Amino acid sequence: MVEQAPSSPGRNWGDLWPRLLSGLAMVLVGALLIWAGGHWFRIGAALIGAGMVWELARMIVPARPGVALQMGGIAGGCLALAIYLPPFAALPLLLAPSMVSISLVPSKRSIFMAYCALILIAAFGMVNIRDDLGFGWLLWLVAVVVVTDVMGYFAGRLIGGPKFWPRVSPKKTWSGTIAGWVGAAVVGLIFGGISDAGAMVAGVSVAVSMASQMGDMAESAVKRKVGVKDSSSLIPGHGGLLDRFDGMLGGSVFLLLAGPVVGFPPGLG
Repeated sequence: MVEQAPSSPGRNWGDLWPRLLSGLAMVLVGALLIWAGGHWFRIGAALIGAGMVWELARMIVPARPGVALQMGGIAGGCLALAIYLPPFAALPLLLAPSMVSISLVPSKRSIFMAYCALILIAAFGMVNIRDDLGFGWLLWLVAVVVVTDVMGYFAGRLIGGPKFWPRVSPKKTWSGTIAGWVGAAVVGLIFGGISDAGAMVAGVSVAVSMASQMGDMAESAVKRKVGVKDSSSLIPGHGGLLDRFDGMLGGSVFLLLAGPVVGFPPGLG
């Protein structure tokens, strides 16, 4: 997720262009993969999932890069298999890397196990949304998370104000947080107007926005716990894959858990 601004508005715009350029590149690649679907999206999801687990292991055990490569490879392989196998065979594979980490990760195992499982479940869920519900609903999910992020970034810089949770993420503000909810509601109203789901999309969009912000906070807490600023330097202006997709993890897992309960979106469950 993009960090919001300090509480004084109008400051610290020096990182805007690197963020915009790399952000546009990610949006283009992501949109093409979502549009293509099928094997392209499945392989892309497996590779991104593997990269996020690699980053997580690098943060947890920075002195042992071999462990990060091993865990990334194991996670990517298990995720790829899970995507192509029936659900009853896929579910154990999504948790297998977390179990393997008990032997490979020498410290902070509980953090790694929980976050690794979250990454794989979220990636698996997004593939299922694309396969079962189609391009439109996955585009909606991505749009909610991206708009939450962008609105938070600009509102935090232009408005400023009280900090949201300074101990975990000192730059985030309440103005940016609430702006993210408003932006998500607008996205929901647009998608609700062009789908059969109607006005309920707005309420679900705000909930997904909140879940994406929780995912952002969770990753910030992990980084603060291990003492790093970014999960890696793979993406100019954004840090690493975890920094970019932390909100998507929270939003995706929430939708998978809560969607079937309320019958949203049509066909999920």
